[in-house]
Amino acid sequence: AHVGHPTNMEPQTNYDESAVPSYELPDPLIDAAGNPVATAADWQSRRRPEILRLFEDEVYGRMPGPFESSHTEILDEDPGALGGRAVRRQTRLRFGDDETSPAMDLLLYLPSEATGPTRVFLGLNFFGNHSIHTDPGIRLSTEWMQSSKSNQIVDHRATEASRGVFASRWPVADILARGYGLATIYCGDLDPDFDDGYANGVHPLFYQDGQTQPEPHQWGSISAWAWGLSRGLDVLEEDDAVDAAHVAVMGHSRLGKTALWAGACDERFALVISNNSGCGGAALARRRFGETVAAINGNFPHWFCDNHRAYNDCEDELPVDQHQLIALAAPRPVYVASAIDDQWADPKGEYLASRHASPVYELLGQRELDAQQMPPVSQPLADGSIGYHVRPGGHDVTTYDWNRWMDFADRHWRG
Repeated sequence: AHVGHPTNMEPQTNYDESAVPSYELPDPLIDAAGNPVATAADWQSRRRPEILRLFEDEVYGRMPGPFESSHTEILDEDPGALGGRAVRRQTRLRFGDDETSPAMDLLLYLPSEATGPTRVFLGLNFFGNHSIHTDPGIRLSTEWMQSSKSNQIVDHRATEASRGVFASRWPVADILARGYGLATIYCGDLDPDFDDGYANGVHPLFYQDGQTQPEPHQWGSISAWAWGLSRGLDVLEEDDAVDAAHVAVMGHSRLGKTALWAGACDERFALVISNNSGCGGAALARRRFGETVAAINGNFPHWFCDNHRAYNDCEDELPVDQHQLIALAAPRPVYVASAIDDQWADPKGEYLASRHASPVYELLGQRELDAQQMPPVSQPLADGSIGYHVRPGGHDVTTYDWNRWMDFADRHWRG
């Protein structure tokens, strides 16, 4: 099974478009009292906070602010990395005062020929920073991770052989050649991706006296990972070599859900990118196509807040749907990427959510998604503030995807 896809897909999974039920989406431009949202000020002051709170309380769970006692340490700096093409910096952010406190390591590559602050793509990875490139200078993660023979993870720990196992998903040389930097953090530094009752990772840092796990409306793992992305942006803001006003947050699969949520909660992210994020990400829940709310909560009960389980098999009762999550990025540009063979993630549902987010972008003076029907494979819609493509192949991140995201960033950041 691919990362992000359970091995026990439900036998009743629907992949038949004619079996998608009729549904009515909540209108992002009608508030909870039934009043129209007619101006940008209405959206920002009234409707946006309302939608954000619903996603917090009913889907992902409320997350705290920064941890008060955090310490940053530069672990490594190499101005001649990757054969002189890059500056490599590895920074540890520790949440607490002693060596046993949780910490996250941020790996940053910047183009060595940069003459000023560099615009950066920031994303979480699944198997440690060392998995994104064969560079022997990247610190090998010592944190828990899913055992995987193919990815050289033995007894839940990385091995030297796991270096670069996901390099195909992180085309570092291409990103640097386009003049961008790349920053990444292992998601397991923040919360290990298994249902452990939130005993490990960052959740316990914020428990009140006597508390042993989050309240039903408080953060699950996706919110913990999103919180970590914001902490990564905190680190980048302190780096004079980074143009922190132009940081794109990017994620794939469950980390694509995370990127959308991080972009919704933290308006410092200048561009938001979701790749194959599916249910709980960019795909409309009410379509019940591919992965469903019940399936995702059954397979991964730790991802969302406990309140979200109330919507298993009753998506129509959700007070929100995923077009509103995409709309929370407005007016900042957002890009949703699908893969035609990744039907579990519902490519059409991802396209439709992007389209139904468009009225908010229009209200805020931005160009909407420029198509009334799903585009053919490999024909991106990227002229407006919402970008979308569906490419050939399955659940993965490819150089094609990265090139489209960088084209999109060029258009919005470099005119």
